[in-house]
Amino acid sequence: MRRTALLVSATLLTGLLPFAVAGPASGADDPAPVPVDNFEGEIPFANPPAEGIFTWGSDTDDPPTLELAARDDAPQGEKVLSGTYDISGYGGFTHDFAFDKPAHDWSASKGIRFWWDGRNNGKKVNFELKDGGANGEASELWTTSFTDDWTGWKQLEIPFTDFTYRTDYQPVGGIDQVLGLTGMWGYALTLPVGGADQFAMDGVELYGKADQALRANVVTDAAVYPVKEGRSAAVKITVATTGSAPIDEPVTVAYETAGGTGESGKDYTPVEGELTFPAGTASGTSRTVTVATLRDKAGENAETVPLKLTVTGAKAPAENPQVVIDAHGLPYLDAKLPVKKRVADLLSRMSLAEKAGQMTQAERGALTTPGDIASYDLGSLLSGGGSTPTPNTPEAWAKMIDGFQLRAQATRFQIPLIYGVDAVHGHNNLVGATIMPHNIGIGATRDPQVAYEAGKVTAAEVRATGIPWDFAPCLCVTRDERWGRTYESFGEDPALVESMETVIQGLQGAPSGKDLKRNDKVLATAKHFVADGGTEYGSSTTGTYTIDQGITKVTRQELEAVHLAPYQDAVDRGVGTVMPSYSSLDILGDSEGPVKMHADAAMINGVLKDRMGFDGFVISDWQAIDQIPGDYASDVRTSVNAGLDMIMVPYAYKDFHKTLSDEVTAGRISGKRIDDAVSRILTQKFKLGLFEKPYADTSGASAIGSAKHRAVAREAAAESQVLLKNAGGVLPLKKSQKVYVAGSNADDIGNQAGGWTITWQGSSGKITDGTTILEGMRKAGSAVTYSQDASAPTDGHDVGVVVVGETPYAEGIGDVGNGNDLAFSAADRAAVDKVCGAMKCAVLIVSGRPQLVGDQLGDIDALVASWLPGTEGDGVADVLYGKRAFTGQLPLTWPKSEAQLPINVGDASYDPQFPYGWGLTTLTSVPGGGTSALKALAVAAAVAEKAGSETAGRAIVTKARLLVQQKMGQTITAATAKPFADADHLLLTGRYGQAVAKLTAAYRAV
Repeated sequence: MRRTALLVSATLLTGLLPFAVAGPASGADDPAPVPVDNFEGEIPFANPPAEGIFTWGSDTDDPPTLELAARDDAPQGEKVLSGTYDISGYGGFTHDFAFDKPAHDWSASKGIRFWWDGRNNGKKVNFELKDGGANGEASELWTTSFTDDWTGWKQLEIPFTDFTYRTDYQPVGGIDQVLGLTGMWGYALTLPVGGADQFAMDGVELYGKADQALRANVVTDAAVYPVKEGRSAAVKITVATTGSAPIDEPVTVAYETAGGTGESGKDYTPVEGELTFPAGTASGTSRTVTVATLRDKAGENAETVPLKLTVTGAKAPAENPQVVIDAHGLPYLDAKLPVKKRVADLLSRMSLAEKAGQMTQAERGALTTPGDIASYDLGSLLSGGGSTPTPNTPEAWAKMIDGFQLRAQATRFQIPLIYGVDAVHGHNNLVGATIMPHNIGIGATRDPQVAYEAGKVTAAEVRATGIPWDFAPCLCVTRDERWGRTYESFGEDPALVESMETVIQGLQGAPSGKDLKRNDKVLATAKHFVADGGTEYGSSTTGTYTIDQGITKVTRQELEAVHLAPYQDAVDRGVGTVMPSYSSLDILGDSEGPVKMHADAAMINGVLKDRMGFDGFVISDWQAIDQIPGDYASDVRTSVNAGLDMIMVPYAYKDFHKTLSDEVTAGRISGKRIDDAVSRILTQKFKLGLFEKPYADTSGASAIGSAKHRAVAREAAAESQVLLKNAGGVLPLKKSQKVYVAGSNADDIGNQAGGWTITWQGSSGKITDGTTILEGMRKAGSAVTYSQDASAPTDGHDVGVVVVGETPYAEGIGDVGNGNDLAFSAADRAAVDKVCGAMKCAVLIVSGRPQLVGDQLGDIDALVASWLPGTEGDGVADVLYGKRAFTGQLPLTWPKSEAQLPINVGDASYDPQFPYGWGLTTLTSVPGGGTSALKALAVAAAVAEKAGSETAGRAIVTKARLLVQQKMGQTITAATAKPFADADHLLLTGRYGQAVAKLTAAYRAV
């Protein structure tokens, strides 16, 4: 699922600025303007912590270009700040004042103004202030926007009263939600998305004279106050001031209960009055207004009682608070009733608009206002990759999601939100969480229990932060290593993928769904339906992607055998949701050509729901319906009629809600289809226990990143290590040896965790807590010398360990041909050459897919596929130093060259560097005995197969494999590789006798 991080698009706010030419707007007694930026060169282009102007964006091509350009028409001076942009996610620029300087005091001014060279493009630009806190990157953000709907230079004046507190993102989680103005750290502009353009601005300055209405604010402690019928709600009203100074003049707050769906005198006792905060009142002083509700005996929907506040002498709250009398006495609220009856009752009460809301999922950062959750009856929110609260802590996650759930309580039926995240290898958006190996490493373990335990830990850490839904696991069967999502797959063999689906029980618990109410389980998602791992290289039409989101061309037989098989197992395991793929499916011979999976009714309705019996709900991928041919109404109509139940429309939730309702009203989507979709969604919400417990249960938060959870990840990392070569028994290392460590990935937690870690694309460096491979080695060994580029002297060392591989990426950004290849970087290659040329050496490849070793293989004594082991580098060190044996096996065929791709087990022509299933061991004793031993094992395998004994069958075939590998050594040929790989597939499908027969064939072919 494609995600952008920390969404800051210009669609977040809709307020238009009142702007005017400066002269007439200024009063005669106003002070002289205070310059902030003249753009004559006085402020450099520089990144924090230095003072300067810098750019930012969601990916490498989203930051704008900037220059100080001389222009004859410059409004002030000779130069202006100008630039170009072409933004797909988000992007803009910031002027931060230096971290070591005192913040600026702007409290004496009325507002900020600047010149903008209008392009008349009709697009909104966000303007943001950085207020209070330690520095510009740890401040509180206040924002507004203007629309560029004129041509040429115009001076915009923005009163500070027009800025509102950002609710979608705060660098330090917010400070006091008061625009203090006494500690200002700069400003930022977010430029429009969706098309290349240019801009120019000049003369940023403060103008006017402040008054108390700018310095004092009235706030409430919440926007929504749910209360059980017959009880009272206490609304706390607080006055706060710039710089926390006492107020100069009285502030009055008149209040009255007015409007809403509650009936005065019947549902509540009306209140009316006035609060006065006299001059001299300290900032932070509060008063309380109590609203009493009345009890009757009838079952009712939730009813709202707005408390209208009229403020004099200060800025009023952004919205009036409202008391909500909880829904009560209705069948759907009775937890003792069967889920099916609760769903039927609730569905019968809902309007079309409410049903459309349940089918709508928005990105939390894209909400125009939190009130939209109730206004549009939203069914779900998500955090895209890197869309996190700040600080990025378990407490902040829970608080954020509880705040969203509180908003849902202001709807008629108080249907809770279901909040979703991509926790694809642990709670990977959360700093400090336990990060597991990516799926490709889990597949390398060949251990279903490891997959189960990884899912179990992930679920516990995710649910403890208030999130009940995980967009995982990925059940793709990856067939081409050039795919940027290769590491999200358990492997190239559908039988291997199926064997790892124990992860679903780790996430959800029992297939019946009875465990979903627990505080350590989450709803799982099988993705991406179907055949996303089979896309043809060069078939993608998404940006510069080469294979991701492309076209999978298969026969119906291949589709069933390779790509569909894992989904039947997932359905049988009770998976709660399924997500279609961005890709298209072209079934050869059916004459229909490629069909976008989000539009494929035959596969979603026909195969998944009807034939397989899937009774959960189908959730779209990120903006995926936009890729369906046709206009937006057609996209909505086609996808919903194809069987999608909830649509992920991160930014377009308003348009989708309206369009879906219109399509139903027009009869182009049936009411029956809508009822089916909403029933499926509500069923999972009831199973999760969200109606009874919508808020976060944080009792398990202390276990996040705990030693117990990290021990599970450490074991998974150890079992995932695949020993490809071990000439001379270089591994395991001995504690007595002096070890020389080099390479780009030896000491980089970000690189070893890979993409989908803290942010969508992941990043290098210390991005979260954990142990690097180097740190693990230092704890496990004795004398370790580290030199990343191998520039330190190599003399005096017994053995070298070079840790090389990839830097993080996700999805099509990582496609080979899209700025990536499968070769070592020049620096990694040089490090291998130097270390392996000076001593015996082991090379570890930290990557999401096989890397081409090429002519360096002969110089390397030991070679390890480390995959992306996550945060627990101790697990890698455990096998390096022999604390536990290497037991991992290749989940993918390791090619000799890119020209061989795609290459997979079962291919008619098969001559890899290392075959699928290959994996040497450092067990103290490896089975021997030659053909006579293999004959005996064949007999035992046949007995195990007939008895259906998986444990015995696996053990027997493993003995045969180790025996054959020892004979093969590094002499791997096409004649030995093909039967060897086929044997591993046969093992996974329970055909133990045939597996031993294939291994025997490989043995004889050596």
